[in-house]
Amino acid sequence: MSKKVLVTGASGAFGSLTCKSLAQNGYQVVGTMRSTKGKNESIAQDLQMAGVKLVEMDVTNEASVNDGVARGIGVLGGLDIVFNNAGLGANGIQEMFTAEDMQQVFDVNVFGVQRLMRAVLPHFRNQGKGTILHTSSCIGRVTTPFLGVYCASKYALESLAEGYRAELSGFGIESCIIEPGGMPTAFMGGMLRPSDENRNEGYGEMVHAPVASLNGYVDYIKTNPKQSPQAVADAVVALLEMPHGEKPFRTVVDFMGLKEPIEKYNKSLHQTTQQIYTANGVNNLLSLNKN
Repeated sequence: MSKKVLVTGASGAFGSLTCKSLAQNGYQVVGTMRSTKGKNESIAQDLQMAGVKLVEMDVTNEASVNDGVARGIGVLGGLDIVFNNAGLGANGIQEMFTAEDMQQVFDVNVFGVQRLMRAVLPHFRNQGKGTILHTSSCIGRVTTPFLGVYCASKYALESLAEGYRAELSGFGIESCIIEPGGMPTAFMGGMLRPSDENRNEGYGEMVHAPVASLNGYVDYIKTNPKQSPQAVADAVVALLEMPHGEKPFRTVVDFMGLKEPIEKYNKSLHQTTQQIYTANGVNNLLSLNKN
């Protein structure tokens, strides 16, 4: 029987390509987006032609998430896998971001994940099995200039994922994090900019650096055809094809030099986590209940 998957952020490059790749590999897929009309209409039609079912969902609205999950489960006749993929970037000098600006980023990247988890976990616990994927980033635990607000939200996401992995392992629910490097997608151009420009003068010429830095990086990653959002979709499919309970917790997808150092970082963190859990007598929480 084919696995049933719900993917948030299906209108973006990672989400749409993953939805189509999963459908092509025999998965039953529901993709979610805030609206299937307007700027998303052509993407929605493309996904539907690929066999993907669509549900409108705004991850920043709890009622919308609860309703969307219920409709998704109804359309699929169940649910086996959830991919927390919806995300919002932010680029700019940190002081220029107001608290309200930061809230917009966290409302999608962190609170949106929490809303979805609360909506799907009763279903997963009742069936005694489930798989949760999260889209983080190669800079999910490394902060780079001008992307600090975005990095902070991914730090928070990674922490949530760590907590959920331990708390859900006894219920047969496995957790995985996808950590892509920067990819040449519309996500880069759609990053939130800080709204408070009254402090620009205090930074002099540095005020131009965030946009210049981002544009330079986008041009740089375009030089490597391997650095493609399809690589993320392929990684998700490969991960889900692995047996339940044997998937790595973190998967790095990058071809621009970040993969090796981030994987070393992940290995070191894994060892530290095991030592801390062992010292606290809860190392069993790092092992999935496969019964």
